[in-house]
Order: sequence, then structure tokens, then C-alpha cells
Amino acid sequence: MFDKSDQWIHLETFEDFDIGLSALIDLWSSTTTNAVKESALAHFKEDLEGAVLNWTDNRAKSKKYASICKELAEFEEAIK
Repeated sequence: MFDKSDQWIHLETFEDFDIGLSALIDLWSSTTTNAVKESALAHFKEDLEGAVLNWTDNRAKSKKYASICKELAEFEEAIK
């Protein structure tokens, strides 16, 4: 997510994404500006796409990342 200087910290591990999704949901529940919320969502999705591509040949990791993708899709549906 974002650090204290508002720089995006790239997510790399499954744990990063798991924690990051919770932080993203919390961010959308806060009074943060829509621009920051949209930016965080775009960065999260970009990092997740990269991770999914990186682990396509590893079935176990692919399943884990697929579960994050599913949760993200549910979240995106809820915020519409």
C-alpha cells in the first residue's frame, strides 16, 4: 500500500496481498479522497496481475492468488 510519504509499496508475496486487500477495504471505508482510493485500487490490481502471471506455472500459488482475485472482484462489485 502507500507508505508515510504516499509512495506505493509494491506487493509481492501472498501475505502482502492478503494484508493489502484488507487495507484497501479499510481505505475505501475511510474519508480519504476518491483519487487516493482509485489510485490504491489501480496499483493493487497492477501488482496482483503481475503476481498472477509470475505464478501461472505453480498450481498451489496460482490457487492462492486466484482466491485474492475473487475477493477483489467481490469488493469491486460492492463499491459499484
